[in-house]
Amino acid sequence: YVEGVSLKLLFSGEIAFRESDTKVSLTDELTQQEIISHIINRGCDDAPKVLIDELEKQECFKTLNLIGHRIVHGMRLTEPQLISSQVLIKLKSISDYDPEHLPAEIELIEAFAKRFPTTPQVACFDTFFHTTMPGVAKLLPVPRWLHDKGIQRYGFHGLSYAYLLEELERIAGKETAHGKIVMAHLGNGASLAAVTNGKGVDTSMGFTPASGILMSTRSGDLDPGVGWYLMQFEKFTPQEFNHLINHESGLLGISETSGDMQELLKIQNTDGRAAEAIELFFYQTKKNIGSFAVVLGGIETLVFSGGIGTHSPKVRSGICSGLQFLGIEIDETKNINNAPIISSDTSKVCVRVIKTNEELMIAKTAIEVLKRNPVFS
Repeated sequence: YVEGVSLKLLFSGEIAFRESDTKVSLTDELTQQEIISHIINRGCDDAPKVLIDELEKQECFKTLNLIGHRIVHGMRLTEPQLISSQVLIKLKSISDYDPEHLPAEIELIEAFAKRFPTTPQVACFDTFFHTTMPGVAKLLPVPRWLHDKGIQRYGFHGLSYAYLLEELERIAGKETAHGKIVMAHLGNGASLAAVTNGKGVDTSMGFTPASGILMSTRSGDLDPGVGWYLMQFEKFTPQEFNHLINHESGLLGISETSGDMQELLKIQNTDGRAAEAIELFFYQTKKNIGSFAVVLGGIETLVFSGGIGTHSPKVRSGICSGLQFLGIEIDETKNINNAPIISSDTSKVCVRVIKTNEELMIAKTAIEVLKRNPVFS
């Protein structure tokens, strides 16, 4: 990113951890040319090095003065902050709580610190947006001693929701952005959030990103008795159970075909399992919209985002079908054309499609943290 009138994306990249290998990719956003697409054997720790090596070859990277990181789960660490040795120690101490994200995030932080020891790094926590939730929405019904250890509902996708709220205010005004809003971030990971007066008041995810509605390969909310059954009678280890609910469940588990919504939509007419997986996704999403209508005392704006929410008219239509009693009506022509507003002219609820931008939110947040720190600003 470079700072001017606005922040500009120069490069985009990804470290994708797959079952058998890891893919490192980097694209020049100005030319839309892929700079690298490198496959690394699974278990190899060279992915951050490959990415950083390539970034260092870029002319603009010579002026690097700040690095921002999305940290999915920090437990009681929620406030965006400079990454010190103390912060890193705390993240390492809780990495077992989020084995799907934190170890890889820590590895990337350390890789950048080794290569650029004097460049400040900022942790931007996905949970921060949800810290405004009332106490009752954060509580889990477990003994107090567990709550005292940090076992509570945190919520995730916060960087996405923060961006969507800012963008909603930009395109629709402050009054709309401070109204009663339900946001649906629907992608491989999926969640919903209830927002009013510009603050998050509830969300579907809880203690970990595996909770809430079913996702591509994550189970979503699960009766805890299932965990007991699997460990007691199927002899699952904690690691096996974690893999099951994060990588073998959700749309993939039910369809037994794919966790990709677009793939399932293609075969739903000939594959009953795929159709059932899609139906459950719609059903659970609708239930969350309905429950958040109760929390908010009504809905004025419904926002679809994330890869599925932004690009799949069939999913949006399937979710909104039957929600007319809440004042939600969509115009199918607008919906099929992925219009910014897909609600009908008579709909009491404005239904919007907004592409999220978590990277931009990380950049803006990191800059704000840097400005507040007299040592670096």
